[in-house]
Amino acid sequence: GVTAPAPTPAAAETPERGASAIAQEFREIVRASGRTKLRMLLVEDNAANLRVTKALLEILGCEVVPALNGLEAVAAYRAGTFDLVLMDCQMPEMDGYDATRLIRQLEATEGRRTPIVALTAHAMAGSRETSLAAGMDDQLTKPLTMAALTAKLTEWLAKGRVSQPAA
Repeated sequence: GVTAPAPTPAAAETPERGASAIAQEFREIVRASGRTKLRMLLVEDNAANLRVTKALLEILGCEVVPALNGLEAVAAYRAGTFDLVLMDCQMPEMDGYDATRLIRQLEATEGRRTPIVALTAHAMAGSRETSLAAGMDDQLTKPLTMAALTAKLTEWLAKGRVSQPAA
């Protein structure tokens, strides 16, 4: 029988090419929403997860402010404004649930509301309800992929639910 030639590396879809196409499409969605980029608060206590997620967000053109625990998250939130918060749930010092409750209390006095998306390794029953009960708006399961992260951010932009750009 005749065997087909192996595809050349140039013709193959590489993860890098896929990511850059996704990133380009996402940047266009962000621009269409009236922004130049999204400003994200990324709360993650695991240094490797923080580096990887920050890199994914930066590939998408986001400005990322990192925080290593809930205490740092609340302090960063007090100091700035964000389009969206990605909040790890299980952290030392102050977990994501307590940090979210404190942020929601701050917002009640300041008249603003920023979407908070839980980052959790637990996709089991009840974890979403726990996140929502703490005041989070949505959930992403770790480990994150570029596709899942982009889909979630696009969903929030499409809803018009990311913090509105300053007038």
